[in-house]
Amino acid sequence: MNSEEGKVSFAKLTTPDLHVCQTFERWENDPALVHLIRPSQNKEELEKHVSVTMQTLDERLQYHPIYLIYLDKQLVGNMDFQIDPEHLYKKETGTAWLGITIGEAFARGKGVGAQAMRYLESEIKRQGLRRIELGVFEFNARAIRLYTSLGFSEIGRIPDFTYWQGKMWSDIRMEKYLS
Repeated sequence: MNSEEGKVSFAKLTTPDLHVCQTFERWENDPALVHLIRPSQNKEELEKHVSVTMQTLDERLQYHPIYLIYLDKQLVGNMDFQIDPEHLYKKETGTAWLGITIGEAFARGKGVGAQAMRYLESEIKRQGLRRIELGVFEFNARAIRLYTSLGFSEIGRIPDFTYWQGKMWSDIRMEKYLS
């Protein structure tokens, strides 16, 4: 798969290594990303350091698959999905809840996220699931445009869900049915 400036590829994470752990930890603590990838109730929580170890990644892998996203063989992001988690907005059996992070700034805006989403959709379909749900913070206009362009539609909002820039914001829940 090619993006605007390079070859995009994906690999299912089976055994975390030190490089992957360090990269995930860097992304999960990057001030340019934190407000986009994890909800916070206040400034202190937003700025709290998150540790990512091989053990914590192994624990995540017990609950859901994680896929690595590469651009020209360089790790630039990750994505995952959970099946029927409790936090679904619409409690519909057979639903994949997904998450995606394009962690490297140079890889954003080049079509990598769209390719990653299409790949993840195909993996979800292969598992026999027919519905995808996700949450996106209301201030993340770029992600909302991407999800809408890929056929997702808004199904609800959870007010006062996350803190950023001195105030609380809603979480927009979106869904897509797979054919």
